[in-house]
Amino acid sequence: MRINLPRPDLFSQVFGEVTGTGLGSSVHGIATDSREFKAGDLYIALKGKRTDGHTFLKELEIDGCAVALVSEENNELTSLKQIIVEDPLTTIGTIANKWRKQFQVPTLGITGTNGKTSTKDLLHHVFQPTQMVHATEKNFNTSIGLPLTLLLQTEKHTLSILEMGANQPGDISYLCRISKPTHGLITNIAPAHLEGFGTIEEVAKEKGELFQSLEDGISFVNQADDRIKNLSITGDKISYGLSPDCDFPADIHQEKDGTLTLLINTEEIKTQSCNLSFAKNVLAAAAVAITMDVDWETFQNRVLSFVQPAGRCQVKHFDDITVIDDTYNANLESTIASIDYLNAFSKNGRRLLVFGDMFELGNHSEIIHEKVGEKCSDAHLDGVFTVGTFTVHTDLRLENVELHKHFTSKDELITQLKNTIRKGDKILFKGSRGMAMETVIQGVFE
Repeated sequence: MRINLPRPDLFSQVFGEVTGTGLGSSVHGIATDSREFKAGDLYIALKGKRTDGHTFLKELEIDGCAVALVSEENNELTSLKQIIVEDPLTTIGTIANKWRKQFQVPTLGITGTNGKTSTKDLLHHVFQPTQMVHATEKNFNTSIGLPLTLLLQTEKHTLSILEMGANQPGDISYLCRISKPTHGLITNIAPAHLEGFGTIEEVAKEKGELFQSLEDGISFVNQADDRIKNLSITGDKISYGLSPDCDFPADIHQEKDGTLTLLINTEEIKTQSCNLSFAKNVLAAAAVAITMDVDWETFQNRVLSFVQPAGRCQVKHFDDITVIDDTYNANLESTIASIDYLNAFSKNGRRLLVFGDMFELGNHSEIIHEKVGEKCSDAHLDGVFTVGTFTVHTDLRLENVELHKHFTSKDELITQLKNTIRKGDKILFKGSRGMAMETVIQGVFE
């Protein structure tokens, strides 16, 4: 990860106050990855499970690194200034926290199993006409990325929207401690990252740390999610959902062209999308935006002008074949929602799923992949092609799907698809980020 510092002079001052040591030279950027480093950057040497950033210090010195934040000194280096701290990651978090405290602006923390990036991007778009928005970029939502995100905030910003990811217990509470959110949104809670948490109950407890941090703030509560509505709230509460007992109750209905329209508090909000997951994101965004003084007309116009990012239920057409590119990531809930989305398309032509492994499910991986197979059978899909290690369990549960096959190789899958697909087919591509299922789309069509 790497950022350009918007205020190098102020950063040097804050850095010195926290560490007790001056940088010794002007620093214009921060890098945690030696491959992204640029001359003049502050390099943060982090120890990970697979690599140790300290091993790259010598080559970084040669490439023009002036200063590095380290936990171990390398005595072979002559020109590289090394600032030694107990834990560089904790130190940069403390610096980011001190930086954040300079700005008294509304700060919305967003977490959840699905939809947090899409909802963050949608809210960023909604607020743009009236606010100077500071928001998480790329995947900078971790204990490494969020401090760097905070350091991009300046006195010009009037609103901050921070995405928060969690892979293990303690992540959300730590991110809340350094970012000090004033508002919080949990999109949903579903089986994901079970490798780090063990059970769905532990996932819920971890996500709930966001609401626990808002003693003087506002929690936006998804009443349609039983795990979220049962979380403890320490501050004020704004609820939304698909039942009348909410501050923002909604009905969703389908237009003749298949797109979904929301009726929220008697306000009609057209989504121009057939994607139910996106409609739910719109509802969550409405609760936040309207509470924070966006008017309904502006909200509707911004929803209609919003372009969903690549890999998130993007509909593409290759001649007479429809491709649903939902390859950005996958877990059980998002995969089931995507299959429902596929089923919402016209029944003319076959409905096919091309499915790659879902990761970070730990001991639950087999049963969760089986559940996808059961969903495909219940949905009466015309064909399912799986690839990877865990999706073999999906293939084994395809009782009502005549056309199906499991592959261990993407190349073999691509060859099979080229020989199988035909005009009129609707094909959903889905899998965890590590599977990069968009490469299968490219191999078949591009």
